[in-house]
Order: sequence, then C-alpha cells, then structure tokens
Amino acid sequence: MADRTARRLLVVEDEPNIGQTLVERLVRAGHEVVWSRSVAAARDELSRQRFDLALLDIGLGDGSGLSLAEIVRARFPGTAIIFLTAMGDPAHRIKGLEIGAEDYVVKPFHFQELLLRIENGLRRARFCESGLDRVRVGRAQVSFQNHEATVDGETTRLGQRETALLKLLVERRGAVVSRDFILDEVWSRDEYPTPRTVDNFILKLRRLVEVKPDEPTVIRSVRGVGYQLDGAAVDET
Repeated sequence: MADRTARRLLVVEDEPNIGQTLVERLVRAGHEVVWSRSVAAARDELSRQRFDLALLDIGLGDGSGLSLAEIVRARFPGTAIIFLTAMGDPAHRIKGLEIGAEDYVVKPFHFQELLLRIENGLRRARFCESGLDRVRVGRAQVSFQNHEATVDGETTRLGQRETALLKLLVERRGAVVSRDFILDEVWSRDEYPTPRTVDNFILKLRRLVEVKPDEPTVIRSVRGVGYQLDGAAVDET
C-alpha cells in the first residue's frame, strides 16, 4: 500500500480541462493540491509554502515550467518534480533531468500511471529526508536533506534519484547491493528502468566521491551482481 504521508502537491497547468481533471482526481487519491494556472501564480505559491511534489507543464502562457523547476530546486531541494507536457522533444527532457526532475510524462497519459509516478517521487523524497543527513563519502561532504554534495569547496546539486541511490549505498555500506534491489528501492518497476540505468547513475556519483573515477575504490563494482560502498570511506562525524 502506498504511503501518503507527504502529499502536498503543486499542479501548474494552464489548460483548464486538464488542470481541473488532474486536481479532482489527485484530491480523490488522497492528496492536498494547489492548482496554479500560470508561472506568475506558481511563483507566488512557492514564495509562501513548500510542496512535497511539483507537477509542472513546460509550455505555459507566461513562461516555462523549466524556469519554475529551477526555482523549486533552489528553494526546496527535497521537493520532487515531475514534468507533464505535450512536448516530446528530447532536448526538453534532458534539460528537465539536468535540473533535477524526478520524471517527465508526455501527454496524453494514463492517470493511474501518473499517480504511480507521483507516489514513487513522494516515497523517494521521504527516504532522502529521513534518518541520516550529513556524512562524508570519499572526498564529498554530502547533505541528503539538502540534496547536495560538496567537493573542494564546490557544491553540486543532486537529483532525487542520485540522492536516494547514494543514501541507500551509505546505509548498506560494506554490503553488496544488487542492481535489482536498487531498481526496486530507487526507481520501482513501473518506471521501466534497466540495470544500465543504475550503472549510469553510479558513474555520476563516482565523479563526486572518487579521487580517480576510472579506478574506483569508494563505490566498487561487484561483477554480475551490483555495487559495494566501502565502509571505511564513510565518516558520519
């Protein structure tokens, strides 16, 4: 059963029929929803309150959902972001994921699939904000709640999945964590990820925590199984 503890959603959609339908169905699903019909209205809401998840259309009459996502990520690192848009352009998808979006759903869509993706985003956000927060991993000082890693004085924003993956490895440091387990915990099966997806995210994390990413000693590969975070590379003090 999905955990609905964190459930305040911001929906930014300027098409009345789509917006109204989304709000009604999300409320029936148990969420508290604020609907903004423009970038300006959404900026105002974000100045007054924090949301657990933002569902953003990209093509809005007075601006872009991409700019809103940058505001969300800067002010509220723990807020999950999902883009809901008619634009299937890969460039928009790449830009959204670079900002740190959780997901990218192209219209038309099945509401039940969108709801599952929302629940997954909320679950990851709760996981990142619970328990252990600040820790040194290899050469990076990490804050899970702020979704950031600092290396040599330079701070890098971490996306929800990067944060969740690193935290999972830290909590299970010293143990071998299989790709299948990572997929279930960080992505979930309804998002259609592959083991290669995990490998790509591991490469991103290695660039932060390893002295020599091409010769990893902090996050080791276990051939045919998954990954192992060296317990000696973690400092919670």
